[in-house]
Amino acid sequence: MKTSNAVKRRLSPRPEAPSQWQRWRAGLGKALPALVVFLSVRLAGMIMAALWSLHVGRHPRTVFGLAWDGHWYWHISQYGYGLIIQPQGGHRVHSDLAFFPLFPGLVRAVDTVLPIGPVNVALLIAWGAALMAAWGVYAVGELLHGRRVGTILVALWALLPHAVVLTMAYAESLMTAFAAWSIYAVLTHRWLTAGTLSVLAGLCRPNGVAVAAAVVTGAVAHLGRLRHAGVPTSPRAWAAAAAAPLGWLGYIGWVGLRTHDPVGYFRVQSLWGSRFDFGRYTAHIVKHLIVGRDTIVVYGAAAIVLGSLLLFVFCLLNRLPLPLLTYCAVLIVMAVGGAHFFPSKPRLLLPAFPLLLPLALHLARSRLRTLVVLLTALAGVSLFYGTYLLTVSRRPL
Repeated sequence: MKTSNAVKRRLSPRPEAPSQWQRWRAGLGKALPALVVFLSVRLAGMIMAALWSLHVGRHPRTVFGLAWDGHWYWHISQYGYGLIIQPQGGHRVHSDLAFFPLFPGLVRAVDTVLPIGPVNVALLIAWGAALMAAWGVYAVGELLHGRRVGTILVALWALLPHAVVLTMAYAESLMTAFAAWSIYAVLTHRWLTAGTLSVLAGLCRPNGVAVAAAVVTGAVAHLGRLRHAGVPTSPRAWAAAAAAPLGWLGYIGWVGLRTHDPVGYFRVQSLWGSRFDFGRYTAHIVKHLIVGRDTIVVYGAAAIVLGSLLLFVFCLLNRLPLPLLTYCAVLIVMAVGGAHFFPSKPRLLLPAFPLLLPLALHLARSRLRTLVVLLTALAGVSLFYGTYLLTVSRRPL
């Protein structure tokens, strides 16, 4: 008796679905060229900065691991919160409560099991997070526009003038890693992952709240589409929207309890000289640069801020997905609307990688020779400028 085709199909073994590990390995294989580009660029930048540090009599590990915010993170990782410094001849008060806890907390945790010293641990975490961030940046670009755009997007992000920060013991690389993968999870409707990563991003830096805004926007838009289609709403999307800001809110609330002031964190920032003034300070600096003169670092920061605003307009014209637009908008508003530390504004915009998508799309249509020449020229500018920022300029990064 012959077996029917339907019975044969039922009896034949079904191909197994790829495991999570297999999917990650396949994704890493796709991203490998982009990661090689990222590693090559940033390693070249580190070598240049290290050599010039030695030339000017500074130890490279100190330059990368203990400069500016790096020293504050190191102190928190070793002694906890409580350091307050009042610079001489000024009215400002610098408290370590201004720094969010996840990066120094990771340094402390890893330092207890890895006996290489806290500075080396901090650099190891920052470098590993930078690599994961580059992978996440590629994943978002590849998901939206394919592998070529994803690779170019990573290259452009690695060549930003302030990308030298990604090789320092700063929290930007860690926050960007959580942000990129959280946005990828939003775009692929992995809501619990998106919410969890958003919580972690909110514990990294003040502008980590931009990730929460992206997750909430994406979840609300998704729920609206389901309701319009008459489909039952997704409990996971609701959970992601509710959980997304908890990391950021949790630290703000903890500082409020510690200072016995509901807005204690913002008072701490104000004592540093940093506050939100809706862009008046930024406008004042731009006017000063037009009618007066300042250092190359301030001019460079102004150019990057204005360039970011222009790129955001291109993002609107290219109709980027709403979560990406929300994420970039919040980062821009916080950077441009904040007062004080103007040379640090490009660093605040470093996690805004989706701003580069329109440029990556345009370059993806260019000839290979044009692309190579342009990226090589950008590499020259970025590596020399990054070395200058880290080893010559006295302005805080």
